[in-house]
Amino acid sequence: MSTARFRVVHAGPLVSIQDAGRIGHMRFGVPASGPMDRTSFAIANTALAQPVEATGIEVSPGGLTLECVEGSVTYAVAGGGFGVVSGGSKFDGWTVATIREGEKLAVRGGSWGSWAYLTFAGEVVCDQWLGSAATHSMSGFGGGLLQAEQTLEVRNAEVREGRVGEISVPDFAKPSDRVHVVTGPQDRHFEADSVSEFFEQKSSLTDSYDRMGVRLDGSKMRLKEALSIPSEPVLRGAVQVSGDGGVMVLLADCGTTGGYPKIATVLPDDLDRMVQCRPGDVVRFVAVSAEEAVEFTRKKSEEKRAWLAELAKPRLSLGEKLLRENLIDGMVSARE
Repeated sequence: MSTARFRVVHAGPLVSIQDAGRIGHMRFGVPASGPMDRTSFAIANTALAQPVEATGIEVSPGGLTLECVEGSVTYAVAGGGFGVVSGGSKFDGWTVATIREGEKLAVRGGSWGSWAYLTFAGEVVCDQWLGSAATHSMSGFGGGLLQAEQTLEVRNAEVREGRVGEISVPDFAKPSDRVHVVTGPQDRHFEADSVSEFFEQKSSLTDSYDRMGVRLDGSKMRLKEALSIPSEPVLRGAVQVSGDGGVMVLLADCGTTGGYPKIATVLPDDLDRMVQCRPGDVVRFVAVSAEEAVEFTRKKSEEKRAWLAELAKPRLSLGEKLLRENLIDGMVSARE
């Protein structure tokens, strides 16, 4: 075991250290935070045979550049279609590779997606808050936002050449323009035609987009009457309507309570896909019942579990691949 150290050459806005989230504290008013796209985060860790909750780095389209100043370590990148430049070689975003002392690693926004995840075969050394490295972007609590000239250390760093190679991009990790939601709990307070428009129209993501939420561009929602509700618990995925009728979807760093009426809640799997959309991308909300939502979520969870189990299997070495191939076609005479 050894240590790999990096110098942060460049870090774009909202590039942060994250783990699977700060679980169990929302009742105290503490957001869970964690990765915006939980599916891709789990894939990046699984590709290295790491626990899915292991600490990694969330990269925004602003990108991240690291210089390895000591040691070597194998890393994985998954998430949006980001580009990766490492040791002078270029890779597509979904890849496992090894970086060595003196080399630079750059993860940059590419053809699609808003978030990528960089994980290491080792333990990222960072601050924790309430037992979690998940960074809350507004306060900076947790592992923190990365800054240029900062030093990043990976303890117990390993070179796992058996994991190196491309990662296939599963369909369930790609953005989708269909977003399934369960309606409510305040949908009854909106005008009926306004609710119909919400589901019939297409909405686009605006550039009012950060880890707390994203505002959508579409028809304004109209209330039946003035509505004043006490603040109540909210979760990521809640679709809130502000006083001016604007629609916002709450995301990873959202607060734990809110007083705006909520017309719907996005299903977790679809939320992971939605956050990979970019400002200007169009989505359409599709209503499902609570029972359908449970069935949908269970089906998707089983699909992901099976896919991750395959990804976790060691890749075949060259020798093992050769043993599986029929390298001789037909029989030949020993006299020839």
